Amino acid sequence: MKKRILITRRLPEAAEARARRDYEVVQNADDHQMSSEEILAEAPNVDAILVTITDKMRKDVIDKLPDNIKAISTFSVGFDHIDLEAAKARGISVGFAPHGVTIATAEIAMLLILGSARRAGEGEAMIRNRQWPGWAPLQLVGQRLDGKKLGIYGFGKIAQALAQRARGFDMEIHYFDIVRQPPEKEQGAIFHDSLDSLLAVSQFFSINAPLTPETRGFFNKDVIEKLPQGAVVVNSARGDLINDEDTIAALKSGRLSYAGLDVFVGEPKINEGYYDLPNTFLLPHLGSAAIEARNQMGFEALDNLDATFAGKEMPFKLA
Repeated sequence: MKKRILITRRLPEAAEARARRDYEVVQNADDHQMSSEEILAEAPNVDAILVTITDKMRKDVIDKLPDNIKAISTFSVGFDHIDLEAAKARGISVGFAPHGVTIATAEIAMLLILGSARRAGEGEAMIRNRQWPGWAPLQLVGQRLDGKKLGIYGFGKIAQALAQRARGFDMEIHYFDIVRQPPEKEQGAIFHDSLDSLLAVSQFFSINAPLTPETRGFFNKDVIEKLPQGAVVVNSARGDLINDEDTIAALKSGRLSYAGLDVFVGEPKINEGYYDLPNTFLLPHLGSAAIEARNQMGFEALDNLDATFAGKEMPFKLA
Protein backbone atom coordinates (compact mmCIF):
# COMPACT_ATOMS: atom_id res chain seq x y z
CA MET A 1 0.00 0.00 0.00
CA LYS A 2 1.29 3.44 -0.92
CA LYS A 3 2.18 5.89 1.81
CA ARG A 4 0.08 9.04 1.99
CA ILE A 5 1.69 12.47 1.93
CA LEU A 6 0.29 15.99 2.23
CA ILE A 7 1.74 18.54 -0.21
CA THR A 8 0.83 21.99 1.08
CA ARG A 9 1.26 23.96 -2.17
CA ARG A 10 1.18 23.19 -5.89
CA LEU A 11 4.55 22.13 -7.29
CA PRO A 12 5.82 21.91 -10.89
CA GLU A 13 4.13 19.16 -12.86
CA ALA A 14 7.23 16.95 -13.03
CA ALA A 15 7.52 16.91 -9.23
CA GLU A 16 3.81 16.35 -8.73
CA ALA A 17 3.81 13.53 -11.28
CA ARG A 18 6.60 11.76 -9.41
CA ALA A 19 4.76 12.25 -6.12
CA ARG A 20 1.53 10.79 -7.56
CA ARG A 21 3.49 7.86 -9.00
CA ASP A 22 5.02 6.88 -5.67
CA TYR A 23 2.50 8.08 -3.09
CA GLU A 24 -1.13 8.70 -2.44
CA VAL A 25 -1.10 12.49 -2.45
CA VAL A 26 -3.35 14.77 -0.47
CA GLN A 27 -3.11 17.86 -2.67
CA ASN A 28 -3.80 21.49 -1.94
CA ALA A 29 -5.67 21.75 -5.22
CA ASP A 30 -6.31 25.51 -5.34
CA ASP A 31 -2.82 26.42 -4.03
CA HIS A 32 -4.09 28.66 -1.23
CA GLN A 33 -1.86 29.31 1.75
CA MET A 34 -2.85 26.54 4.14
CA SER A 35 -3.25 27.60 7.74
CA SER A 36 -1.66 25.67 10.58
CA GLU A 37 -5.13 24.47 11.50
CA GLU A 38 -5.68 23.07 8.00
CA ILE A 39 -2.33 21.26 8.07
CA LEU A 40 -3.12 19.79 11.48
CA ALA A 41 -6.57 18.73 10.27
CA GLU A 42 -5.01 16.71 7.41
CA ALA A 43 -2.12 15.34 9.45
CA PRO A 44 -3.98 12.35 10.96
CA ASN A 45 -4.66 11.07 7.44
CA VAL A 46 -1.08 11.12 6.09
CA ASP A 47 2.35 9.71 6.89
CA ALA A 48 4.47 12.75 6.01
CA ILE A 49 4.15 16.40 5.03
CA LEU A 50 5.91 18.22 2.20
CA VAL A 51 5.88 21.91 3.14
CA THR A 52 7.19 25.17 1.69
CA ILE A 53 8.70 28.31 3.21
CA THR A 54 5.24 29.83 3.70
CA ASP A 55 4.22 27.06 6.13
CA LYS A 56 5.18 28.08 9.66
CA MET A 57 5.96 24.80 11.36
CA ARG A 58 6.50 26.31 14.79
CA LYS A 59 6.87 24.34 18.00
CA ASP A 60 3.20 24.76 18.85
CA VAL A 61 2.28 23.22 15.48
CA ILE A 62 4.81 20.38 15.60
CA ASP A 63 3.80 19.51 19.15
CA LYS A 64 0.24 18.95 17.92
CA LEU A 65 1.17 16.66 15.03
CA PRO A 66 -0.09 13.10 15.50
CA ASP A 67 2.32 10.22 15.99
CA ASN A 68 1.72 8.92 12.47
CA ILE A 69 3.73 11.82 10.99
CA LYS A 70 7.19 10.40 10.42
CA ALA A 71 8.77 13.13 8.28
CA ILE A 72 8.59 16.74 7.18
CA SER A 73 10.39 17.72 3.98
CA THR A 74 10.54 21.33 2.86
CA PHE A 75 10.53 22.54 -0.73
CA SER A 76 13.24 25.11 0.05
CA VAL A 77 16.87 25.62 0.97
CA GLY A 78 15.81 27.82 3.89
CA PHE A 79 14.47 26.13 7.00
CA ASP A 80 13.90 28.93 9.50
CA HIS A 81 10.15 28.24 9.19
CA ILE A 82 10.58 24.86 10.92
CA ASP A 83 11.38 24.36 14.60
CA LEU A 84 14.03 21.68 14.24
CA GLU A 85 14.40 21.08 17.97
CA ALA A 86 10.67 20.49 18.36
CA ALA A 87 10.72 18.02 15.46
CA LYS A 88 13.74 16.22 16.87
CA ALA A 89 12.04 15.92 20.25
CA ARG A 90 9.05 14.29 18.53
CA GLY A 91 11.23 11.92 16.52
CA ILE A 92 10.15 13.51 13.23
CA SER A 93 12.78 13.57 10.51
CA VAL A 94 13.18 16.91 8.73
CA GLY A 95 14.84 17.48 5.38
CA PHE A 96 15.33 20.32 2.92
CA ALA A 97 16.18 20.88 -0.75
CA PRO A 98 19.61 22.51 -0.79
CA HIS A 99 20.97 22.24 -4.32
CA GLY A 100 18.32 23.23 -6.84
CA VAL A 101 18.29 26.90 -5.90
CA THR A 102 22.00 27.64 -6.31
CA ILE A 103 22.31 28.84 -9.90
CA ALA A 104 18.84 30.36 -10.12
CA THR A 105 19.30 32.46 -6.98
CA ALA A 106 22.81 33.52 -8.02
CA GLU A 107 21.34 34.73 -11.31
CA ILE A 108 18.73 36.79 -9.44
CA ALA A 109 21.44 38.28 -7.21
CA MET A 110 23.36 39.27 -10.34
CA LEU A 111 20.15 40.71 -11.81
CA LEU A 112 19.68 42.80 -8.65
CA ILE A 113 23.24 44.13 -8.99
CA LEU A 114 22.79 44.97 -12.66
CA GLY A 115 19.30 46.39 -12.17
CA SER A 116 20.53 48.63 -9.36
CA ALA A 117 23.69 49.77 -11.13
CA ARG A 118 21.85 50.66 -14.33
CA ARG A 119 18.59 51.88 -12.74
CA ALA A 120 16.53 49.33 -14.63
CA GLY A 121 13.43 49.61 -12.45
CA GLU A 122 13.20 53.35 -13.01
CA GLY A 123 13.66 52.87 -16.73
CA GLU A 124 10.93 50.27 -17.03
CA ALA A 125 8.55 52.38 -14.94
CA MET A 126 9.22 55.34 -17.25
CA ILE A 127 8.26 53.25 -20.28
CA ARG A 128 5.22 51.55 -18.73
CA ASN A 129 3.88 54.82 -17.33
CA ARG A 130 4.30 56.50 -20.73
CA GLN A 131 6.63 59.10 -19.22
CA TRP A 132 9.67 58.65 -21.45
CA PRO A 133 10.42 62.02 -23.08
CA GLY A 134 13.09 60.53 -25.34
CA TRP A 135 16.83 60.06 -25.07
CA ALA A 136 18.82 62.63 -23.12
CA PRO A 137 22.51 62.70 -22.12
CA LEU A 138 21.82 62.71 -18.37
CA GLN A 139 18.72 60.52 -18.28
CA LEU A 140 18.91 57.69 -15.71
CA VAL A 141 22.69 57.67 -15.66
CA GLY A 142 23.91 54.76 -13.55
CA GLN A 143 27.30 53.12 -13.23
CA ARG A 144 29.32 50.32 -14.83
CA LEU A 145 30.30 47.23 -12.90
CA ASP A 146 33.81 46.64 -14.19
CA GLY A 147 36.46 47.36 -11.61
CA LYS A 148 33.92 47.76 -8.81
CA LYS A 149 34.40 45.93 -5.52
CA LEU A 150 31.65 43.44 -4.72
CA GLY A 151 31.53 42.44 -1.07
CA ILE A 152 29.68 39.20 -0.35
CA TYR A 153 28.51 38.44 3.19
CA GLY A 154 28.32 34.65 3.49
CA PHE A 155 30.20 32.55 0.97
CA GLY A 156 28.22 29.35 0.53
CA LYS A 157 27.23 27.74 -2.75
CA ILE A 158 24.92 30.54 -3.91
CA ALA A 159 27.47 33.22 -3.08
CA GLN A 160 30.20 31.30 -4.89
CA ALA A 161 27.95 31.02 -7.95
CA LEU A 162 27.28 34.77 -7.73
CA ALA A 163 31.02 35.46 -7.53
CA GLN A 164 31.56 33.39 -10.67
CA ARG A 165 28.99 35.47 -12.54
CA ALA A 166 30.27 38.78 -11.18
CA ARG A 167 33.76 37.94 -12.43
CA GLY A 168 32.26 37.89 -15.92
CA PHE A 169 31.51 41.59 -15.41
CA ASP A 170 35.10 42.20 -14.26
CA MET A 171 34.11 42.95 -10.68
CA GLU A 172 36.64 42.50 -7.87
CA ILE A 173 35.28 39.91 -5.43
CA HIS A 174 35.63 40.21 -1.66
CA TYR A 175 33.91 38.11 0.99
CA PHE A 176 33.49 37.42 4.68
CA ASP A 177 32.31 34.16 6.21
CA ILE A 178 32.92 32.47 9.54
CA VAL A 179 34.98 29.86 7.68
CA ARG A 180 37.45 30.70 4.93
CA GLN A 181 36.94 28.66 1.77
CA PRO A 182 39.81 26.78 0.11
CA PRO A 183 41.48 28.44 -2.90
CA GLU A 184 39.62 26.29 -5.43
CA LYS A 185 36.32 27.72 -4.13
CA GLU A 186 37.59 31.26 -3.65
CA GLN A 187 38.73 31.47 -7.28
CA GLY A 188 40.67 34.61 -6.47
CA ALA A 189 38.07 36.17 -4.15
CA ILE A 190 39.67 38.17 -1.35
CA PHE A 191 38.86 36.90 2.13
CA HIS A 192 38.20 39.32 5.00
CA ASP A 193 38.49 38.14 8.58
CA SER A 194 35.78 40.47 9.83
CA LEU A 195 32.53 41.93 8.54
CA ASP A 196 33.80 45.44 9.27
CA SER A 197 36.78 44.88 7.00
CA LEU A 198 34.50 43.68 4.21
CA LEU A 199 32.09 46.57 4.61
CA ALA A 200 34.87 49.13 4.28
CA VAL A 201 35.62 48.13 0.67
CA SER A 202 32.14 47.07 -0.56
CA GLN A 203 30.96 49.44 -3.26
CA PHE A 204 28.37 46.74 -3.93
CA PHE A 205 27.30 44.62 -0.95
CA SER A 206 25.48 41.33 -1.47
CA ILE A 207 23.77 39.66 1.47
CA ASN A 208 24.04 35.88 1.17
CA ALA A 209 24.13 34.83 4.82
CA PRO A 210 21.69 32.41 6.46
CA LEU A 211 19.06 33.77 8.82
CA THR A 212 20.07 33.06 12.40
CA PRO A 213 19.42 34.85 15.71
CA GLU A 214 22.81 36.53 15.23
CA THR A 215 22.19 37.72 11.66
CA ARG A 216 18.54 38.78 12.00
CA GLY A 217 18.33 42.50 11.28
CA PHE A 218 22.14 42.79 11.14
CA PHE A 219 21.98 45.21 8.18
CA ASN A 220 21.17 48.30 10.22
CA LYS A 221 22.34 51.88 10.59
CA ASP A 222 25.63 50.92 12.20
CA VAL A 223 26.49 48.50 9.38
CA ILE A 224 25.40 50.96 6.69
CA GLU A 225 27.69 53.63 8.14
CA LYS A 226 30.68 51.32 7.59
CA LEU A 227 30.02 51.01 3.84
CA PRO A 228 31.51 53.44 1.31
CA GLN A 229 29.37 56.50 0.63
CA GLY A 230 26.75 55.70 -2.00
CA ALA A 231 27.16 51.93 -1.81
CA VAL A 232 24.62 49.57 -3.37
CA VAL A 233 23.10 46.75 -1.30
CA VAL A 234 21.37 43.67 -2.71
CA ASN A 235 19.58 40.93 -0.80
CA SER A 236 18.58 37.58 -2.28
CA ALA A 237 18.82 35.62 0.99
CA ARG A 238 16.17 36.41 3.63
CA GLY A 239 14.23 39.61 4.20
CA ASP A 240 14.68 39.45 7.95
CA LEU A 241 18.41 40.06 7.57
CA ILE A 242 17.66 43.71 6.86
CA ASN A 243 16.41 46.44 9.18
CA ASP A 244 13.90 48.09 6.87
CA GLU A 245 13.62 51.42 8.65
CA ASP A 246 17.37 51.99 8.71
CA THR A 247 17.74 50.91 5.09
CA ILE A 248 14.91 53.14 3.88
CA ALA A 249 16.35 56.11 5.77
CA ALA A 250 19.77 55.52 4.18
CA LEU A 251 18.23 55.31 0.71
CA LYS A 252 16.32 58.54 1.25
CA SER A 253 19.41 60.39 2.49
CA GLY A 254 21.68 59.06 -0.26
CA ARG A 255 23.94 57.23 2.19
CA LEU A 256 23.02 54.19 0.11
CA SER A 257 22.64 54.97 -3.57
CA TYR A 258 20.49 51.95 -4.42
CA ALA A 259 19.02 48.72 -3.08
CA GLY A 260 18.13 45.63 -5.06
CA LEU A 261 15.82 43.40 -3.03
CA ASP A 262 14.21 40.06 -3.82
CA VAL A 263 13.16 39.20 -0.25
CA PHE A 264 11.41 41.20 2.45
CA VAL A 265 10.36 41.17 6.07
CA GLY A 266 6.71 40.11 6.30
CA GLU A 267 6.35 39.43 2.59
CA PRO A 268 4.13 39.88 0.67
CA LYS A 269 3.12 42.81 2.92
CA ILE A 270 6.39 44.67 2.64
CA ASN A 271 7.36 47.91 4.37
CA GLU A 272 5.33 50.72 2.79
CA GLY A 273 8.43 52.90 2.66
CA TYR A 274 9.87 50.95 -0.26
CA TYR A 275 7.04 51.65 -2.68
CA ASP A 276 7.82 55.31 -3.26
CA LEU A 277 11.62 55.00 -3.29
CA PRO A 278 12.86 55.40 -6.87
CA ASN A 279 16.34 54.12 -5.98
CA THR A 280 15.17 50.56 -5.39
CA PHE A 281 14.99 47.58 -7.73
CA LEU A 282 12.38 45.27 -6.22
CA LEU A 283 11.47 41.70 -7.18
CA PRO A 284 8.79 39.40 -5.67
CA HIS A 285 10.99 36.63 -4.24
CA LEU A 286 12.03 35.21 -7.61
CA GLY A 287 15.31 33.66 -6.42
CA SER A 288 14.50 30.04 -7.21
CA ALA A 289 11.76 30.75 -9.76
CA ALA A 290 13.32 28.88 -12.66
CA ILE A 291 11.67 25.67 -13.78
CA GLU A 292 14.94 23.75 -13.57
CA ALA A 293 15.43 24.90 -9.98
CA ARG A 294 11.87 24.24 -8.88
CA ASN A 295 11.87 20.76 -10.42
CA GLN A 296 15.10 19.87 -8.61
CA MET A 297 13.75 21.27 -5.34
CA GLY A 298 10.70 19.04 -5.68
CA PHE A 299 12.82 16.00 -6.45
CA GLU A 300 15.12 16.64 -3.49
CA ALA A 301 12.17 17.10 -1.15
CA LEU A 302 10.73 13.80 -2.39
CA ASP A 303 14.14 12.10 -2.08
CA ASN A 304 13.96 12.82 1.64
CA LEU A 305 10.56 11.15 1.96
CA ASP A 306 11.63 8.18 -0.18
CA ALA A 307 14.58 7.56 2.13
CA THR A 308 12.49 7.87 5.28
CA PHE A 309 9.94 5.32 4.15
CA ALA A 310 12.74 3.01 3.01
CA GLY A 311 14.14 3.05 6.53
CA LYS A 312 17.16 5.13 5.52
CA GLU A 313 18.46 8.51 6.56
CA MET A 314 17.31 11.47 4.50
CA PRO A 315 19.95 12.54 1.95
CA PHE A 316 19.30 16.18 2.84
CA LYS A 317 18.57 15.85 6.54
CA LEU A 318 18.26 18.72 9.00
CA ALA A 319 16.90 16.90 12.05
